[in-house]
Amino acid sequence: MRLDALEIGKDAIIASVASDDAALRQHILDMGLTPGTEVTMMKYAPMGDPMEIRLRGYELTLRRADAARIELVDVHDTDAVAAANPHREACAHPALGEGVTPRGGKMAIAAGDPIRFALAGNQNCGKTPLFNQLTGSNQHVGNFPGVTVDRKDGTVRNHPEATVTDLPGIYSLSPYTGEEVVSRQFILDSRPDALINIIDATNIERNLYLTLQLIELDRPMVVALNMMDEVLANGGSVDVNRLEGQLGVPVVPISAVKGEGIDELVEHAVHVARFDERPGRLDFCTPDGPGGGAVHRCIHGIASLIEDHAHASQIPVRFAATKLVEGDELVISALHLDKNELDGIEHIISQMEEESGTDRLSALADMRFSFIEGVCQACVTKPHESREHLRSVAIDRVLTGRYTAIPMFLLIMAAVFWLTFGAVGAPLQGLMEQLVGAGISAIDDALTAFGTNPVVKSLVVDGVLAGVGSVLSFLPIIVVLFLLLSILEDSGYMARVAFVMDKVLRRFGLSGRSFVPMLVGFGCSVPAIMSTRTLPSEHDRKMTVMLTPFMSCSAKLPVYGLLCAAFFPQATVPAIVSLYVLGIVVGMVVALVLRRTAFKGEPVPFIMELPNYRLPGFKTTLMLAWDKAKGFVTKAFTIIFVASVAVWFLQTFDVRMNVVSDQSQSLLAMVGGFIAPVFAPLGFGDWRASCALVCGLLAKESVISTLTVLLGSSSATALTGMFVPATAYVFLVFTLLYPPCVAAIGTVKSELGGRYAVAVFALQVGVAWLVAFAFHTVMLAVGVL
Repeated sequence: MRLDALEIGKDAIIASVASDDAALRQHILDMGLTPGTEVTMMKYAPMGDPMEIRLRGYELTLRRADAARIELVDVHDTDAVAAANPHREACAHPALGEGVTPRGGKMAIAAGDPIRFALAGNQNCGKTPLFNQLTGSNQHVGNFPGVTVDRKDGTVRNHPEATVTDLPGIYSLSPYTGEEVVSRQFILDSRPDALINIIDATNIERNLYLTLQLIELDRPMVVALNMMDEVLANGGSVDVNRLEGQLGVPVVPISAVKGEGIDELVEHAVHVARFDERPGRLDFCTPDGPGGGAVHRCIHGIASLIEDHAHASQIPVRFAATKLVEGDELVISALHLDKNELDGIEHIISQMEEESGTDRLSALADMRFSFIEGVCQACVTKPHESREHLRSVAIDRVLTGRYTAIPMFLLIMAAVFWLTFGAVGAPLQGLMEQLVGAGISAIDDALTAFGTNPVVKSLVVDGVLAGVGSVLSFLPIIVVLFLLLSILEDSGYMARVAFVMDKVLRRFGLSGRSFVPMLVGFGCSVPAIMSTRTLPSEHDRKMTVMLTPFMSCSAKLPVYGLLCAAFFPQATVPAIVSLYVLGIVVGMVVALVLRRTAFKGEPVPFIMELPNYRLPGFKTTLMLAWDKAKGFVTKAFTIIFVASVAVWFLQTFDVRMNVVSDQSQSLLAMVGGFIAPVFAPLGFGDWRASCALVCGLLAKESVISTLTVLLGSSSATALTGMFVPATAYVFLVFTLLYPPCVAAIGTVKSELGGRYAVAVFALQVGVAWLVAFAFHTVMLAVGVL
């Protein structure tokens, strides 16, 4: 029997995993689907595909087509009672230098000298809360060298000499996704002084798979055993001392959300880094292991053959040997092996396959998981089904139920928009408008009383303050939207949305995983485009990058809010929501066109973990709000400041640098006059509207600041001199669909290259013009205009 035919509620044992795609097959094995593993069929998505299974204590989703690659034996009813394992009493955790016998141990970094840590772990293991606990507010965001994967660095609290880099959440060091490559290359190339590996104690078997690979990198390392409070609360325990002995590295129990154990973790991390205490063991295969020790002999044989190459390339020998068994092209290239050496390695691997009776990828994955199972048997008392898991199962009956999933998704999105534009965002926006208005009036009065030159006063009040202030008033709405999207992602709901929507997106040439970047695109296109790095397929990644800018980013909210309030005062929220819906619909149509032209082929397999639902940490949420507010204000006082000053200058002077009394004689009017004919067929050929759209390419908020400067006000009265309701809506349609900002286009260039950046820009401008023209034509036909 194959896994796709397993009935709901049945258990079975995996017999084999077949696939012509070696990278996909390795990813399936790395996720724990190894021969001999018991799996439980949980449910199907509302549309019948993908499916959810349970193995090794966690839930995994995959499509039925991928499940058909997995052969099963011993099908039986799900075990009613979990296998019992002995209870282990908690014991005192060893102090520094106790519990493990590290390699090294000599002072490598003097007290006070800089120390660099790398924080690594699976997705959904609490890495972000731990990073925030380690660094507090002493952190900044950048990029990893050569790529635009988000990189967060921070200074460890109470240790100004120590910095920590938050690596992307990964499941293994196999090069299946861009983030896995980035993480391991950062460790190999940047050579941090020590690794902090955070693992989820409630799912320790799954998390230790990455831990073993990190140990093979032979760097000083400490394991942070997170969520120990949940394990203990649910009747489980971990013999930390014995676990340290088994792994050969210090293990510190912590609760990242509650801040428990953080000081001890930092103390151990600083110690192993300062004294260069590397793992006490690197070998997880035994001479009497599967196949009579065939895997052991294979790895050690290859290690002896490549030792000089590995040292020359500065790649740990054990890590290089296992990656050569896996056929890792990046490592093969880095070692510069000649043909005879490659042939010798292939002979060793083939002999191992013959002796063990299994293929190389299965043999390695089975070696790691067999060691992990032995460790868990010796050190872990598994808790009974946790409250968190029971709660997640109950919630999923509604949020991923066959008849309730889609209605609940629409209801949740409606609540997000209502809170953003109504109950929470609108009152805060009104308060911010009053504060900004009062500040501008006070400065205006002060400059008048001081007798400031009228031109200078105009620059400060009409140029800088009016432009920047009009955008700052929308800060509360944008922060609220980001907060709500972050809560949905951190709670685990985003993964469920991907599970529910996968079959729908597949019809458009995408996978369910593409849904998350596009949903993030409602906040900001830049991080949304960056987040496509988590997609394992270049096909999916490129297509998602092309479509994400059609999702209306939060920077367009000020434009929607101003014009909809001015021209649709009785239906402001429905008008704004209609623009969001239109962006989604247009994106879907474009996706269908791209699927049949530039992106033919099927999306990659959908294999993803479903974490338990968790309430996002209050501190983490506040820090996110601060980051978004700081970023928005920074943009307001940089890009928008420059745009406002430039627009003021161009609309104040003519070609002879004389101050104009009529804006139609200004430099800006001359520039706008060249562009206006392009927009005339859309119903807004006014040069001021054209200039606002051009300035909006710098940052969408600049559309409002430009109109405010040109009209002298952002009031409804001022705007009605340029638009009527119908043309205002067409203007909004064009604003919705044309390129979000130069930062987003620059991110596309960094991710995919200049050719794709030009393609995205041209595609969006073309689609925006055509759709806006269609709206204008229909309005003319029905007599609205």
